[in-house]
Amino acid sequence: MSIPLSPTLISDIGLVAAALSALTFFPQVVHTWQTRSAADLSGPMLGVGASGMVLWLVYGMAEHNLPILLGNAINLFFTVLLIFFKHYFAAPGRAAPGKAG
Repeated sequence: MSIPLSPTLISDIGLVAAALSALTFFPQVVHTWQTRSAADLSGPMLGVGASGMVLWLVYGMAEHNLPILLGNAINLFFTVLLIFFKHYFAAPGRAAPGKAG
């Protein structure tokens, strides 16, 4: 069974989905910044996720699909930020608050 939807409604649904997807890693970014620790984050998961987001960006550009482009660009930004935090907070002398460094 197919529900007829207007192109505007479909685009709006895509933009809302993109916004929600883009915010997926935002709580983790905030938590990592507050605790100054990314030790529990999986580096391979972040790398695979970032690779997938890059491919989604290529696909979104090829298809001229704004929701895919926006959602994945923002999510890639947050993922790259988490990768940076993982390396930055693991550096010597950058222990989390309350931990010996």
